[in-house]
Formats: sequence, C-alpha cells, structure tokens
Amino acid sequence: MLAALAGAEFRRYVTYRQATVAGAFTNSVFGLMRCYILIAVAAVTGQVAGYEPAQLVTFVWVGQGLLAVVNFWGQQELPERVRSGQVVADLLRPVDLMAAFLAADTGRAGHAMLTRFVVPVAVGMLAFDFFLPAHAVTYVMFAVAVVFAVLVCSACRYLVSLTSFWLLDIRGVQMLWTAASSVGSGLYFPIPVLPDWLATLIWVGTPFPALLQTPVDVLVERGGTGHGLVLLAGQAAWLAVLVCAGRVVQRRALGKLVVQGG
Repeated sequence: MLAALAGAEFRRYVTYRQATVAGAFTNSVFGLMRCYILIAVAAVTGQVAGYEPAQLVTFVWVGQGLLAVVNFWGQQELPERVRSGQVVADLLRPVDLMAAFLAADTGRAGHAMLTRFVVPVAVGMLAFDFFLPAHAVTYVMFAVAVVFAVLVCSACRYLVSLTSFWLLDIRGVQMLWTAASSVGSGLYFPIPVLPDWLATLIWVGTPFPALLQTPVDVLVERGGTGHGLVLLAGQAAWLAVLVCAGRVVQRRALGKLVVQGG
C-alpha cells in the first residue's frame, strides 16, 4: 500500500512537465549567482569556512539540486483537508496518516531526484571545476544522507501540518518553518560561516543541518569518512526523534478532531 502511494505521487509529478522545467531553470540561475559570489570570496581569502573553491562549487550546485528533492515547502494538502473536514476520509483508510504522508513524499522526492537534481548538477559540472569524491564509499554515504534528509524534512513538515488541527490557518507557522529551515540548513551559506557558538547550537539543537548541510558535507568529504558517519548518525537520531514526536502529536491531534466533531 505504501509503495503504491509513493508510485502514485511519482506519476502525479511526472505530469507537471512545465513546472519541472521552470523549477530546474530557476535553480540553475540561482546556482550561478550563489556560485560566483562564493568563488569571489574564496578568491580573496583562499577558502570559505574551510571549503576549498572546488568544494564550494559542489556545495552550491548539489545544494541547488537537493532543494527540490528535500523540498522545504512541500505538501500543503493535509492542512487544507483538515480545514475542509476531508481528513476524516483519510482516517478511514487502512493506512496510518503519518505513514501515508511520508510514503507520498518519497514518491515526490524520487521524481525530483531524476529531474530537478540532475539538471542543476549537470550545469554546475559543465560550467565550473567540480569537486568529485576520492573514495567510492562517499557516494554510498551521500545516497544514504539524501534519503535521511528527505525523511527528516518530511517528518518536520508533517509536524507543521499537524498544527492545522488547532490553528486551522497555519500560514504563519509555515512561514516561520520556511525561514528557520532555510537559514539553518545551509541553503543560503555554509553553516560553518557562522560564529562557532551559533553553528554548534544549530548543529546540536535543531534538525535543520540534516536537511541540506549534512548531505553536501558528506559528498565533499569534509572531515573525512569518519566525520561523515557521525553526520549520518545525527540524521538517524533526528529522524527517530521527529517520528516519535509526530506519533505523539498525531494522537493529540486526532483527539482534538473528535472533540471538534462531537
């Protein structure tokens, strides 16, 4: 059943051809802007927060590709279905609400990986000197990191969506989540650029680095294989915490739905 949901979501996104092309083009344009800015800084300082120029190129372009795969903005259907009352039909299905949400999101991410990820990375490799990992195991670790990033982000967005059971209109919560996750994930700049105390707080106290910074750091082999394994363990830990939190909040949300419905 969950595989069928993932497949259906994949096929759904296949139909959005114009949106896919426009999104890939936009990611590539912003990739050029970000890449030239960071390269200009590296030309003066020699490196940026420990990243060599080639690593910065990979950081930017892989990050632009992963943006659509991880998808901070994600699905908006659940809050709308809660507000309209259609979520009752979802609860009558023989699939857990959270499991269905995560399964559908993996189907969307699979489509984005084949389209929105490939195009920006190809542009970056053609236009700049790209950093390629020296160890084959790095590619495997990167693939695992991307899967964890998708699941962690999906679990975060599920928690945001569940607030609709109390707030009904969650646009404010979504805006807060988007702003915080964009900055804390390394989307705009590498987290090590920040002061040490702030970077440590973001790494230890939030799941945001697991969304983007971790997969890219693994790919550019920052800190070596051992450090990459620590980053993967951090992603796994955050996923466990968020799934547990999602189960607790879901139970309370369904109780709230029963109270609302009498």
